[in-house]
Amino acid sequence: MRHLAILVFVVSATAHADDTWPQFRGPGGDGVSNSTGLPLTWSEKENVRWKKEVRGKAWSSPVIRGDQVWVTNAEADGKAFYAICFNRKNGDIVHEVKLFTEEKPAFCHAYNSYASCTPVLEEGRLYFHFGSYGTGCLDTATGKTLWLRRDLPCDHWRGPGSSPVVHGDYLLLTFDGHDRQYVTALKKSSGETAWTKDRDIVYSVNDGDLKKAYSTPTVLKVDGKEQVISPAAEATIAYDLKTGDEVWRVIHGGMNAACRPVVGHGLIYLVSGHNKNLLAVPQGRTGDLTKAVVWRSNRGVPSRPSLLLKDDLLFLVNDEGVASCVEAKTGKYLWNERVGKNTSGSPVWAEGRIYFADEHGATHVFSAGREFKLLATNKLDAGCMASPAVAGDAIFLRTKTHLYCLGK
Repeated sequence: MRHLAILVFVVSATAHADDTWPQFRGPGGDGVSNSTGLPLTWSEKENVRWKKEVRGKAWSSPVIRGDQVWVTNAEADGKAFYAICFNRKNGDIVHEVKLFTEEKPAFCHAYNSYASCTPVLEEGRLYFHFGSYGTGCLDTATGKTLWLRRDLPCDHWRGPGSSPVVHGDYLLLTFDGHDRQYVTALKKSSGETAWTKDRDIVYSVNDGDLKKAYSTPTVLKVDGKEQVISPAAEATIAYDLKTGDEVWRVIHGGMNAACRPVVGHGLIYLVSGHNKNLLAVPQGRTGDLTKAVVWRSNRGVPSRPSLLLKDDLLFLVNDEGVASCVEAKTGKYLWNERVGKNTSGSPVWAEGRIYFADEHGATHVFSAGREFKLLATNKLDAGCMASPAVAGDAIFLRTKTHLYCLGK
């Protein structure tokens, strides 16, 4: 009987391996989840555990830890900024914190929002970021703001979009604006600046609109040292995590780069932005890697949804809702299929399936294999600009109007 009790404990403890979704694109920052028992199908009447209205306008994705689900939010006119915590079990609001106000917010394009940057959730702490409007940290138990920075300048021109990243002792922020372009690391405990580095890119144009980008960096350890891989307009640059010193760069052209890099097979997979080039760059090099690119493609490449790497396959969902599968090591295309409509959010992988939500209310599920197989298309009342989040046996989906917990 004792052996049976131990077996039951082990099974229950590992049934849903990923029980948190702490940042943009999940635990590994790559959109991959080890969760099991997720729903394949849902609608407004099927497999909805709870549904809660979220007023305002915000395209940031939910983050989950323990019994809390957090989202950031803003008024549509950009004059007030919030963080909201929902009870994970029933969707009740635990905290609704008004973080700060802005008397004269700059212009934000209708396609964007003032709260498009996904926060980062750690034990007891939520790190929120609204571009140059404000960055800070609050206590998740009390909702009290622990520190706040509103002195990091950037003219986003069309509104902010780069999500923060927490790694070690640092909170990493990206400011690729119309007027200036730089990366900065704050001490996550206090909000003090650890280092700041200007992009130092020789742009091919003088128009600041073409110098913008909205990317979220990825941290990679090479030979014991951690690199911050940060796409920008026209180039991607890797910085030393502790010092901010440049390690390497690759020139690829393009602006409005938004896709978060993914890594594997000794390669770093990048997207250049609006000119939609996909590049595989070797790991472990230094200096200018422009001529060291292993393979590149411009077929079915996104400018907003991030890439998804699982085992030997690289999956793409582009801005028009076309999905593709590519051999990660060689760049060979295996299939290319129109699945959905216009898409801004990034896909997620779980249980051998890929989920992506388009801007028109449909979430499409297809098999993550070398042959295309559509498994389901699930319709909700409003479309998604945010990316799905997965934790435990549930999918947390933020539409333009509501937050859903979807589960069997």
